[in-house]
Amino acid sequence: MIGKIAGRLDYRGADHVLVDVRGVGYIVYVSDRTLAAMPRVGEAVALFTELLVREDLLQLFGFPTMLEKEWHKLLVTVQGVGAKAAMAVLGTLGPEGVARAIALGDAKAIQAAPGVGPKIAQRVVLELKSKAPAVMAMGANPASMAGAIEDDVIEPMAAPKKAAKPDSAAGAQAAGRAAASAEALSALINLGYQHGDAAQAVAQAAGEDAQAGTGALIKAALKLLAPKG
Repeated sequence: MIGKIAGRLDYRGADHVLVDVRGVGYIVYVSDRTLAAMPRVGEAVALFTELLVREDLLQLFGFPTMLEKEWHKLLVTVQGVGAKAAMAVLGTLGPEGVARAIALGDAKAIQAAPGVGPKIAQRVVLELKSKAPAVMAMGANPASMAGAIEDDVIEPMAAPKKAAKPDSAAGAQAAGRAAASAEALSALINLGYQHGDAAQAVAQAAGEDAQAGTGALIKAALKLLAPKG
């Protein structure tokens, strides 16, 4: 699996770029938004990538951030949404716009992407509403994604940890709950909610489930913020 490439930009096409990585050229398909942000030909470029494998086809899709790559992976789980359709949605709305559309149930925003009809747009909103908070949480705390990788690699090699003292464990749990609430609040504000409304919803969600992580808090808060009636 090719998860990231870094090299020199050799060519810019209508929907793809050619990246030279130590003499090997990789064709990477990107969204309109990503293409517009690409550097000039000859300059350094790095993209997170997702490899699409079919019997008669190998295609690389590129993303400027890991968050956008995660949204692409989530979008293609919806029936009828292929890799290029997912790129069109991201190119039209960006990761923050996709998160906002799903959170607010705004199928028309999804439909604004080229090639996405009303039925598929509605399906995206309905099928991803419960799954989106986990990706929104990544956006609220990008470092957590890198941290998870570090833990997988470093932790098995580390010396055994001493058991934490009860009071230290309680303090760590309290800090973890505070961090989850802060990350959930940040994600909701990025979606366009007012600080006061978002803070109240997160506080209520945290009060109802003291063990909830960031994704669970976002999901619960979105339900509280949803229009009534």
